Amino acid sequence: MTQVYDRLTEQEKREVRMYGVTVAGMRESIESSITFKFSGPAMIAASLMSDAQEMVNTEYGDVDYMRAEDARQCLNRAKWVLFEYVMKQD
Repeated sequence: MTQVYDRLTEQEKREVRMYGVTVAGMRESIESSITFKFSGPAMIAASLMSDAQEMVNTEYGDVDYMRAEDARQCLNRAKWVLFEYVMKQD
């Protein structure tokens, strides 16, 4: 792996495997986005799911392991947004 990855805690490494980014990095990116500020977290989750759909769209050719892995992480990010921001509001 990279030198940056090697300096992460075990929890942060787990987050990178699950989401492609740490939870702290994801939270910072989401909360600073214009979409989050004006449309809310549900729109962020919907956008992430649309991105994942495009990643597995076979119209662009066969879905290889890397695209499938990116789509899996993207869906995990969408679920995290729903659980962290949408469902906690209830």
